[in-house]
Amino acid sequence: MSGASMLTDEEKREIDEELAKYRTKRAAGPEALKIVQKYRGWISDESLRDVARYLELSDEELDSVATCYNFIFRRPVGRHLILLCDSVTCWVVGYEDLRARIEQRLGIQMGQTTPDGRFTLLPAACLGACDRAPVMMIDEQLYVELSPAKVDEILDTYR
Repeated sequence: MSGASMLTDEEKREIDEELAKYRTKRAAGPEALKIVQKYRGWISDESLRDVARYLELSDEELDSVATCYNFIFRRPVGRHLILLCDSVTCWVVGYEDLRARIEQRLGIQMGQTTPDGRFTLLPAACLGACDRAPVMMIDEQLYVELSPAKVDEILDTYR
């Protein structure tokens, strides 16, 4: 195993842009991890090691940062990330029916990934659209005022 970084030039360029915003390299750790995850889908042990070397941190220091953030993934996730809001507001107006429909439709439980690697279903504490609940987000797209039938229509667009 060589000590050379396996970060791409693009990843390094984006990390360097983030580093300019912080007083210390450690402070840029979460953003550096998110940059690498954007390109690779998740943070493998090797990716974590490469980012740690680039930021002049130990693997353990950076891993403690990675495990502190809900949306830095230390294991593979699906191509499409479904965040289902489980806030009190969404619970009151239909969360349980939506969750049951998504789980039945995809054949997975909360926290799992479909066997084909297409979807991962995760809870979200709040997606900031309580006035249009229940809501979910797939990748960067927010879906509001959901019903089980509307969920089916939405999932059909991700085939």
